[in-house]
Amino acid sequence: MKKWYDEEYEWEIEVIGFLRGDSTEHYCRNGEEIGDKYTCTYGCPVNDDGHGICSKTMMIMFPIMEAVRSGGDLENIGGTSKYSKDIVCPDGCVMFRLTAKKLGNENFYKGKFFE
Repeated sequence: MKKWYDEEYEWEIEVIGFLRGDSTEHYCRNGEEIGDKYTCTYGCPVNDDGHGICSKTMMIMFPIMEAVRSGGDLENIGGTSKYSKDIVCPDGCVMFRLTAKKLGNENFYKGKFFE
């Protein structure tokens, strides 16, 4: 892989709670624990151990991330701030907090990288 574009946003995804009990055993195949953190820019989020986030959860997160990348405000879809929103995984087990950090780089489509 040869990443050539410095992304506009960085994401932190943190496990903030569970909907069933006090652990994910028998519910979450990824074995999430409160406090686990994942980071990414455009690629899929990974934790400090190099393990990726659940693919089903990524399906929920990607449109939210694209909304921010497109200039959207997450408060318009129930977020706690312009750049933060809590979500529940599709299995109804794990609660995550997505938080974007603007890096100051140009937008992929408006940055005229193709000219």
